[in-house]
Amino acid sequence: MKTYFVAASALMLGIANASAADLAARPYVKAPPIVAASYDWSGFYVGANGGGGWSRKCWDIVPFAITNPTLGVLNFTGPEGCHTASGATAGGQIGYRWQQAAWVFGVEAQGNWADLSGSNPSVAPLFAGFANRSKIDAIGLFTGQIGYSWGAFLLYAKGGAAVVRDRYESFITPAFGLGLPVGFIADHGSETRWGGTIGAGAEYAIAPNWSLAVEYDHLFMGTDTVHMTYDPAFIAQINHDERIRQDVDMVTVRVNYRFGGPVVAKY
Repeated sequence: MKTYFVAASALMLGIANASAADLAARPYVKAPPIVAASYDWSGFYVGANGGGGWSRKCWDIVPFAITNPTLGVLNFTGPEGCHTASGATAGGQIGYRWQQAAWVFGVEAQGNWADLSGSNPSVAPLFAGFANRSKIDAIGLFTGQIGYSWGAFLLYAKGGAAVVRDRYESFITPAFGLGLPVGFIADHGSETRWGGTIGAGAEYAIAPNWSLAVEYDHLFMGTDTVHMTYDPAFIAQINHDERIRQDVDMVTVRVNYRFGGPVVAKY
């Protein structure tokens, strides 16, 4: 009996070992690797900017003549010279971007206060003793964008329309010599001028919805005719037009807040 029990136990143990050997080993599955987070630039954004700008302006008299009882006919014509108007600018921007693969497209409107001013003595013979002064006090840009992103870093170019608000005046210098105070404003004019712009920038996402950028813009503002009006108590008979050429360069640091989703990790 004892011999039969031992034999039966050995038989059952052999069957169990054989069945275990026939079972396939469980395959090992490696966890998928986590790749770098992907930043999506899509969405509406608002922001603020600040920096500096400079504008090159050249004045030319639109030819005109007056008759003086003592001096006869006086012909006013020719260039008055150029100057650079420079200063600070600050403002805000609002836009929308959408991303396709690594390409980023967008539209943006920007409005800036500005204080770009400068002056030069007139080189026109009959305006000796006068100096011309200009000031840009507002700048607007309406642009489209195209850029390429490396995750949280974006390089972009932009182009579109530009508008500036200009103020012009002439004032008396010590060379005038008629007893009027130096700095007395003799004439003035103003305009809102439209032109074109191109620019480029580099932007980096410092948080899921915040980014910092540095941007350069060049504004092609062309040549326009501006009417200059003298103080009626001064020499109103020489009210005249000036052809004024100008362009504007601007460098700003920008901060944007994007209304969009968070950074998503991709597997």
